Amino acid sequence: MAFDYELLTIGAGSGGVAATRRAGNYGVRAAICEEDRVGGTCVLRGCIPKKLLVYASHFAEELEDSTNFGWSVSESKFDWPTLMRNKNAELDRLNRIYKTLLSDASVDLISGRARLVDPHTVEVATASGPRQVTAETILASTGGWPVKPPVPGLDPVLTSTEALDLPELPERIVIIGGGYIAVEFAGIFNTLGVRVTEVIRADHVLRGFDEDIRRHLQSEMIRQGVRMKSSVTISKVDNVSGAHKVQLSDGDVIEADELLCAMGRAPNTSSLGLTDVGVKLADNGAIKVDEWSRTSVHNIYAVGDCTDRLNLTPVAIAEGRALADTLYNGDPKKMDYDNIPRAVFSQPPVGTVGLTEMEARKRFKEVKIYRSEFRPLKATLSGNGGRTLMKLVVDQE
Repeated sequence: MAFDYELLTIGAGSGGVAATRRAGNYGVRAAICEEDRVGGTCVLRGCIPKKLLVYASHFAEELEDSTNFGWSVSESKFDWPTLMRNKNAELDRLNRIYKTLLSDASVDLISGRARLVDPHTVEVATASGPRQVTAETILASTGGWPVKPPVPGLDPVLTSTEALDLPELPERIVIIGGGYIAVEFAGIFNTLGVRVTEVIRADHVLRGFDEDIRRHLQSEMIRQGVRMKSSVTISKVDNVSGAHKVQLSDGDVIEADELLCAMGRAPNTSSLGLTDVGVKLADNGAIKVDEWSRTSVHNIYAVGDCTDRLNLTPVAIAEGRALADTLYNGDPKKMDYDNIPRAVFSQPPVGTVGLTEMEARKRFKEVKIYRSEFRPLKATLSGNGGRTLMKLVVDQE
């Protein structure tokens, strides 16, 4: 059977672009389908715009700390619309770059929502109507989608996508969740002068991280002014006169101008028609793959957050490149998920690699812990009360 393409990718995010672009550079006849702009969550709705907001928020602290270093700042004023305008211009620039990279690799970009018809055929809902495209190999790289809990009155609620594009800063915001997205937005909004309340189900933020790191970050966030409501859930939300009244499981009621749900992301796979063609999914919708990123259907593969392996942008890129090398360059590569570093752009930031103390004690007989908490040198002049925590977990053998 003659196919339109050797490789057809659904989703032009980090993993999909990495795989398809590399395949194109190997001379593969390739195309990629995307219903939105090219770049995916990281470039358009995650890492990049969020980090720009983090940079903006850092200036508030830098200006405050500068006096004892000899600086005199007579007037400082922050303008949120200016930040949004410049941020959007940068995202437009990156979108153009991604399109150019695909074009330079001779990859066709097909705009529209794609759905599998059979293992070799995808129907794309384009602006001019449905279009069927065939391919020898199909790659799913559709990323994840924000999770919203079934709480009465929760809508309207912001997700991380809308929080990155607010027309104006609210005076008060309630953030639901204790993961990296939640703590990063808490730091951004708090430093920019918003009254932030973070609601978490656990005792401390960043479930899955080392316990000392979790406690240290939470105490620093509280010291900086974030109100933390831990070990509670949201019972219901009443929306009255443009404000949210958030009722918690402990009976407390918090009023806010905006409500941000940052409880993580789920694999974005429900509309792809995967199960109709025999692709097996996990209970949370993640695409099940083997060590080569192959699904239960021999010619369909998946990389990135839609597989729910390790949901980090560099990992998705590495998975995509490994797949292209394996299929089209005679260089079989398997992913190694051990010792992948993680960074959280909270305030203060968190960086970690390897095992937590708890994980290490379960795996090894003898574990040595080296821990240091100290006042950073900069704070000796600035007067900032923040402290730094460093921790090493060492296998004695």
